[in-house]
Amino acid sequence: MNTAPGPDPQTLDSGEVRRAFDRASASYDASAVLQSRVRDELLDRLKYVRLEPRVILDAGCGTGHAGRALLKRYRGSRLIALDIAEGMLHQARRRRPMLRRLDPICADAAALPLPDASVDLIFSNLMLQWCNDLDAVFAEFRRVLAPGGLLSFASFGPDTLHELRNAWRQVDDQVHVSRFIDMHDLGDAMVRSGLAEPVMDVDYFCVTYEDVFGLMRDLKAIGAHNAARGRPRGLTGRGRLRAFAQAYEKHRRDGRLPATWEVVYGQAWGSSAPAMAAGGGETRVPLTAIGRRGRDREPGS
Repeated sequence: MNTAPGPDPQTLDSGEVRRAFDRASASYDASAVLQSRVRDELLDRLKYVRLEPRVILDAGCGTGHAGRALLKRYRGSRLIALDIAEGMLHQARRRRPMLRRLDPICADAAALPLPDASVDLIFSNLMLQWCNDLDAVFAEFRRVLAPGGLLSFASFGPDTLHELRNAWRQVDDQVHVSRFIDMHDLGDAMVRSGLAEPVMDVDYFCVTYEDVFGLMRDLKAIGAHNAARGRPRGLTGRGRLRAFAQAYEKHRRDGRLPATWEVVYGQAWGSSAPAMAAGGGETRVPLTAIGRRGRDREPGS
């Protein structure tokens, strides 16, 4: 009798991830309000690092907002815009004139088509949660980073969309919400890859909706729907959908339904770290001493 465990239903279907972001590429900017806030915070953190990158990799470039901002900040740099979805790369080139002169790369971050030690800055805004093999991704980041090169990223943590997950658990035991990666697991993976001096922290945002279907429309518009291999197949019946909506109602506060997003920020170096910018005020925190900041913060507060 074969007692070997079956495939993990939480494993992401990479093909479905790619298709979802291809489909969402035209509607992404209109609905990616939180993603824009996180991107701005991640860009702001670069002010405190003394860095003059010649080559920048925007890993998970989406529609190109970060690439445009990075080229404005680091004038004269070469930007490599990488995404797994062709549709996102098309929108980046069409909507961001500064990116049209580039040759964006459609590739998986776990297999970067770049030479060793060829990149001075890797910027990755909310891509890592769509990767199955963190060790492979961080190993590739470490491989392509030049000496003194910096990795700066944001990802979603496990408290993300916990209201949505809990509501579905009242209905059935299927996988309706993707699994998100804990901050300490991200840190451990960076250490295993050989990235140096990892620094991490976490923040919480809360976006509110009139009804749960507004949240579901936003998730579809940004391509962030359920891509787990164990996701339900086919259409969801009206009865189950009604039961799910009723279960979510238990979270209603002050007339609105909340959707929590746990955002993990991280930085690490390809090797030894250069000096921080004067007056930057950054505090380096060992992974063992990392705590969590207050939750249920509204975007923009």
